Amino acid sequence: MRYLPKSDPVRQRMLREIGIENVDELFAHIPEYCRLTRALDIPTGRSEPEIIDFFRHCAALNAAGYTSFLGAGSYYHYRPSLIDNLISRGEWFTAYTPYQPEISQGTLQAVFEFQTLVCQLTAMDVANASMYDGSTAMTEAVLMAIRVTGKSDILVARSVHPHYRETLVTNTHHRGFPVTEIPFQPDGQIDGSRLEQAITSNTAAVVVQSPNFFGSIEDWKTLAHLAHSKNALLIAVITDPVSLGLLAPPAEADIVAMEIQGFGIPTSFGGPYAGVIASKERYLRSLPGRLAGEARDSEGRRGFVLTLSTREQHIRREKATSNICTNQALCALMATIFMSVYGRRGLRELAQQNLAKASYAAGEFQRQGMEVLFPAPRFHEFVVRLPRTAAGYQPRLTQHHMIGGLPLHRYYPELGETALFCVTEAVSRARIDEMVQLYSGQSQPSLNESALAGARQE
Repeated sequence: MRYLPKSDPVRQRMLREIGIENVDELFAHIPEYCRLTRALDIPTGRSEPEIIDFFRHCAALNAAGYTSFLGAGSYYHYRPSLIDNLISRGEWFTAYTPYQPEISQGTLQAVFEFQTLVCQLTAMDVANASMYDGSTAMTEAVLMAIRVTGKSDILVARSVHPHYRETLVTNTHHRGFPVTEIPFQPDGQIDGSRLEQAITSNTAAVVVQSPNFFGSIEDWKTLAHLAHSKNALLIAVITDPVSLGLLAPPAEADIVAMEIQGFGIPTSFGGPYAGVIASKERYLRSLPGRLAGEARDSEGRRGFVLTLSTREQHIRREKATSNICTNQALCALMATIFMSVYGRRGLRELAQQNLAKASYAAGEFQRQGMEVLFPAPRFHEFVVRLPRTAAGYQPRLTQHHMIGGLPLHRYYPELGETALFCVTEAVSRARIDEMVQLYSGQSQPSLNESALAGARQE
């Protein structure tokens, strides 16, 4: 009976027990205009074999084996098979929040290693035990900056991921923390002069992403100088940690908010992922979430404990610094395994492959006479101006088992018909060439297309 709904006789017994005639009485306190008065438009019940067949049919509709040129905060990198082999072990897969360190040493040690690797990667002093995702990590970093500085104004680059900016506005809109967007220059980087004019003595944080949403790389030193000139904090946002295998870490920043998905976490239709906040040690007490630390027991043996837990389950609600209810421990473990497998040299080679392939793809677009926007240095994403609507290319791309670039008109209407392309190490040169030809209109029909054309003629 575990997965079966209650039968009508059982429901009637429950209603009699609580002293009402029917279910409608449970909702009598809700105004009538708010209640649904018609039956739900859903199919009638099905047998178990029918339900299984239905989901098998739905699964068969999924596009398998497609080459994706989508990025924009969710990146397809190769995942070593070791990751799934390790995280599937029972002690990881069933582990819960480590409230009791004496029975959670494995989980706590993994979190400790994760924090250590993140600090090495970002050049920060401390890192927490992960957040929900990059967007919530950025928002919590902003709230952290407000607590630290006692100021309220936020400046955020318009080149920060649109979804991250939306999450920030949602969290600050009714809290009296105004958010001002700083435009980007023709080269794709933040407009430094506009930023300098916008910073005031009441600015709590300057939020900048690098590589930004367009793939362009920002200058952390210049940005830190501008932010610190008014005693504001610089928050560095990173959506793909693979970029840190090649780019200098944001050591000049005060807080780093990062999405760790690129390190061995599958794209999975958009989640679950894992966010990270790392910062200078002097801001440790304002760090949201949890932090695992090393300790010694009464006999001097090494162990691990939660040394900082700033959510309301652990401390008084009015002193809690985070609304994050839990961390993404399993996803953080995936990232820890990924970083351990690749190591410093492997991560650098991985980042070099991403840079080289994206540079090659951008060059091929230009050779076909298509404009690649934003000449600033970039990593593995770039923007192309298309001769026609981006959506018009997808049917042909689908026939070739490809997913094209992300149309930007929805997020940046001022850019017109443009698309954001991402090329990682998982994409071959042959597929890059084929994709560029499809966008330039020079590709030959595939075997499937030729067969369809012949069938139509017959």
